[in-house]
Amino acid sequence: MELKKNKEYIVKIIDNGYEGEGIAKIENKTIFIPNAIDGETVKIKIVKDLKNHAFGKITEILEPSNKRVEAECKTNRQCGGCQLRHIEYDETLEIKKKIVENCFKKELLRDIKVEKTIGMGFPYYYRNKLQYPVGIDNNQNTVMGVFSERTHHIVPTKECYIQNQTAQKIADSIYQFLLEHHISGYDEEKGIGIVRHIVIRVGIYSKEVMIILVVKQEQLPKQKELVQYLKEKYPEIKTIVKNINSKNTNVILGEKEEILWGDGYIYDTLGDYKFKISPKSFYQINPVQTEVLYHIAIEYAKLTRKETVFDLYCGIGTIGIFASSFAKKIYGIEVVEDAIKDAKENAKNNHIDNIEFYVGEVENIFPELVEKQKIEPDVVFLDPPRKGSDEKTLQTLLTIRPKKIIYISCNPATLARDLKKIEKQYEIKKVQPVDMFPYTKHVECVSLLCLK
Repeated sequence: MELKKNKEYIVKIIDNGYEGEGIAKIENKTIFIPNAIDGETVKIKIVKDLKNHAFGKITEILEPSNKRVEAECKTNRQCGGCQLRHIEYDETLEIKKKIVENCFKKELLRDIKVEKTIGMGFPYYYRNKLQYPVGIDNNQNTVMGVFSERTHHIVPTKECYIQNQTAQKIADSIYQFLLEHHISGYDEEKGIGIVRHIVIRVGIYSKEVMIILVVKQEQLPKQKELVQYLKEKYPEIKTIVKNINSKNTNVILGEKEEILWGDGYIYDTLGDYKFKISPKSFYQINPVQTEVLYHIAIEYAKLTRKETVFDLYCGIGTIGIFASSFAKKIYGIEVVEDAIKDAKENAKNNHIDNIEFYVGEVENIFPELVEKQKIEPDVVFLDPPRKGSDEKTLQTLLTIRPKKIIYISCNPATLARDLKKIEKQYEIKKVQPVDMFPYTKHVECVSLLCLK
């Protein structure tokens, strides 16, 4: 049926969807409604009507769920970053478990047992990486905050309940310095302005802080004064880096960097290991839950110090280094050159000599090591980006048939898609969601796959 845009309807929410939104039906047409909870009765306005489904917006909650809470965050509705902020935390864990179950059922056409989502004891201020855009508002004033969901409109942010508190204070100090010295933000539409982003990385355990100032041009006004101001005000800052990004792009960091102060990197610890973190290197956003995640992955692998292990999409080598004391030999592969440099240094700093790292596309390096160097893995850790694993890597796995694959995924949809491609040869033994990103729609999973 065709629904009228801006017309109001009263609906019953019958489920929560993949992004945590409420789902309702109007004469068998599916309606997706943000900020609605399963079981609620709400009045909605249709904002978009497509052939097979529509999108609605709540105008009034008629029968609220007993799981609904008042969000502490003042900009939650404008920002859209924490899609589940209006729901009790324990209930968000149930929703995420169900999201994973639904993704598997859609792809595999059957139910797969999914364990209860492992949550955080204190699900606040957990992000160790802050990325605030700096721009120009309609009144030509410089603003700093977060992008409103699916837009590049900057919502000014005073306090974010998932960002590290130290990082927020430093970001606000930088912003005030920019205002006082009339240093402009970046106007995306016109392609003019100076400061594009403020990026701050924090060692949650080491307390070390890295500042990355992303600028449009090489010259940053009052650069020396800003560095001196930050050094004096925040002694925990270990390095300040200027990143030049002159391209018209959504990518935050440009290719060129200049270290303004310090060594250009910080350290943090995970478990018993110390890791070097550079501006461009991938490091898990939530180290507390990362330890939980890695311990589960190692437990699933059940290594006996006799195995050859591959760590695919290895980043700065965290999983491989975690597994090094349990395996005979580990090979890590990652496309980002800076990450591999850090991975090699991390192995050296942690006195690990049974691990080797290779830089390049996983789909090319992995089969090359297997076919040309005749390295046969017993266990493969697979931790791809959100888009999932590439086809060639999956085919290589099906050809060499390692005994176990530990697939770590930040996207249950692509996880289910990839497992469908290999399920004829591999049995899905366990699926364990871990809440790496509390109050957001995202959920991380560790899956144990055993050769049939």
